[in-house]
Amino acid sequence: MRALAEFVMKDRRSAIIAVLLLGLVPMLNLLSPVIVGLTMLRKGWNDALAILVWALLPIGAYAYIGDVVPLILLLGVTLLAAALRQTQSWEVSLLGAVLVGLTVEAYLLLVPELLDLLFQQLDVYMATNGIEGLPIEELRATLTSFLGATYGMLAALLLILARWMQAALYNPGGFRLEFHSLRIGSKTALLLVGFMLAANFGLLPPSWVIYSTVPLLFSGAALVHGVVGIKKLPSAVLAVFYAVMLLPVVMQGAVLLALMDSWYDFRSRLASKT
Repeated sequence: MRALAEFVMKDRRSAIIAVLLLGLVPMLNLLSPVIVGLTMLRKGWNDALAILVWALLPIGAYAYIGDVVPLILLLGVTLLAAALRQTQSWEVSLLGAVLVGLTVEAYLLLVPELLDLLFQQLDVYMATNGIEGLPIEELRATLTSFLGATYGMLAALLLILARWMQAALYNPGGFRLEFHSLRIGSKTALLLVGFMLAANFGLLPPSWVIYSTVPLLFSGAALVHGVVGIKKLPSAVLAVFYAVMLLPVVMQGAVLLALMDSWYDFRSRLASKT
């Protein structure tokens, strides 16, 4: 990844070549938002827009044939990088990632055919196995929001990769310090809790509760990284943490710790004692 960062930062022509070639290849086209995001973080709007225009050609072709999500990610990560460059706030950027996820959900709702095939197969499976009583509409709403939140997290991860590339080239070690200090403030935490409650009490779609966890999961991960760094624990601790991260109880614990950290600030307290 460092080699890619060095190549695209060499000059505008190199960045254009990279987004054109990578944009043509499924999965590798996820690097196009990273390249545009890196350009935005380092050089600002003028240079980023020049690269974005070329990145839109292959990504736009995918959108034309029906796969709009890469386009949403490209535009979303570009805006997230602009927000991070302007505000220097990961809080703002992670809240923006939630909006990217909601945009993906809106697209899935506007083009229901994308999920229709999946649920047609589910209907066949249920009929074959004599399964009855599954709340299909609730399941569909939950799956749609889950996919939206997943893409919101992916947008945040792509932004993190762009920031890491920037630090690797121009500020070695800077990303580690920045990520270790990532923390959701108490006001934002209250906003996210209010979002959760509104979803739970029917003021918002119940499936939207998952979106409030997106910034908190990143904050929880940063908390673990920060504590490991302060306490100088072995890196195996992080390996174990990420190995079990997909377990619901671990994810819930990370969200809870992130909420507590919004008021208690564990890292500052630990650092003052070392």
